[in-house]
Amino acid sequence: QVQLVESGGGLVQAGGSLRLSCAASGRTFSGGMGWFRQAPGKEREFVAAINRIGSSTLYSDSVNGRFTISRDNAKNTVYLQMNNLKPEDTARYYCAALTTPWGLSRYSDEYGYWGQGTQVTVSS
Repeated sequence: QVQLVESGGGLVQAGGSLRLSCAASGRTFSGGMGWFRQAPGKEREFVAAINRIGSSTLYSDSVNGRFTISRDNAKNTVYLQMNNLKPEDTARYYCAALTTPWGLSRYSDEYGYWGQGTQVTVSS
């Protein structure tokens, strides 16, 4: 199994920044990672993904240019730097791990492990 723990969420004004962290541990973890978010009454939405070694990334159109995903494999940690936050970014943000050790994906069904989430609230 893979265990994921998110941190770094909070309340911020529009235009501000936050950095989310996801600490990963487990018996055989070594693959791609992603961030998803879910607002009340809405479906879970893809945000960003990164491959195993951090050489490739993928972003949703809604966050491209504002968010940056990165990882530090020595610390088994994935980050999501969020800049120029907007009220529509308000959601619970989840870290997830792919079931394969390679590749990128925007599809939640391909992620087999999920964290508990961390709340991000952006006020106007």
